[in-house]
Amino acid sequence: MTDLIAPGSSVGLTRLGRDAMTTVAELGPLADLVGTWFGAQGWELMAVPDGSKTFRLIVRPYVEILTFEALGAPVPNRGGPVPDLFIAGLLYQARIADLETGEPLHVENGMWLNLGKSQEQPIVRQASIPHGDVFLALGTASTTDGPPQIPSASGLPNGEPPKTVGYDEGQYDTTTPGGFEPRVPNKVLQATVAKQDVVRTTALSVCTLNGGAVVNIPFVEMHANATAFACTYWIETIRAPATGEEVQQLQYSQQTNIEFLKARPGSPTPLIMWPHVNVNTLRKQ
Repeated sequence: MTDLIAPGSSVGLTRLGRDAMTTVAELGPLADLVGTWFGAQGWELMAVPDGSKTFRLIVRPYVEILTFEALGAPVPNRGGPVPDLFIAGLLYQARIADLETGEPLHVENGMWLNLGKSQEQPIVRQASIPHGDVFLALGTASTTDGPPQIPSASGLPNGEPPKTVGYDEGQYDTTTPGGFEPRVPNKVLQATVAKQDVVRTTALSVCTLNGGAVVNIPFVEMHANATAFACTYWIETIRAPATGEEVQQLQYSQQTNIEFLKARPGSPTPLIMWPHVNVNTLRKQ
C-alpha cells in the first residue's frame, strides 16, 4: 500500500507541539504572556483633522481583551551555509472598545516572536490592523527584580508651536477624571504601579525603526501616514498585600507616529507628526 503521507522537508526535526515546560523554555521572555488578559484602565490619545484649519484632540478611556497562544514547535528559517534560525512565538489578538459607550474602537491580530540569543534584536512584534496597516517591530527583552522603570513620554506633536499647526495647546492642559494627562500619557501607568508591591518585571521593547517597517494602503499614506511604531510591555508579578499571593499584571505604552498635512498652509515643512498613544493596565485572567 502506498504511503499517503509525503515525507517532510524538515529532516531530523519534530514539528509537533511541545510539553508545557519545553514551550516555556523556548518562548523565553514571552512565556508569561500566554493566556487571556483583561484591562479597563486604557487611554487613547490621538488627533484628527477637524475641517481645513484645525486639529481635534481625542482622549477617551477604553476596555481591552488581549489573548496569547503559543505557536507550538519552533519554526525553522533556513540560512544556507549559516545555521538555521529556530523561531518560537505567540499568536495574539487584541480587541478594544470605548469604556463609556461600548463602541468598538480597535481590533488587531499578529505574533510576538522570540528569535533567540543569536540575534542582536531577538524580540519581534508583527501585526495587522484593519485600517490597511501592517508593521514589523524589533527589539529586546530584560527581566529585573522590583517594579518597572516606566519613562516619561510626551503626547504633544513634534515640537511645533501651536499657532503654526492649527491646534489649541490648551487641550493638553486637562486631567481626566481617571487621572490621564494628555501631555504625559505614561504618568497614569506610573501612578498605578507606584501603589503596588511589584516582585519582578519583564520588559519587552520593540520599534519599527530598528530594522522593521510600517506598510500602509495608499489612502493612509496620502492622508494620515503611519510612519513608525514603538511599544514597551511590562509584564509584572504583583504581590497581594493581604494574602501574599502573586498575580500577573501587564502594562504597556505604545505610540504610532502619524503624519498629517499641516492645517495652515505656507509652512516650510508641509507635514506634522501627531503621536497616537495607547496605554493600559491589564490583569491575567
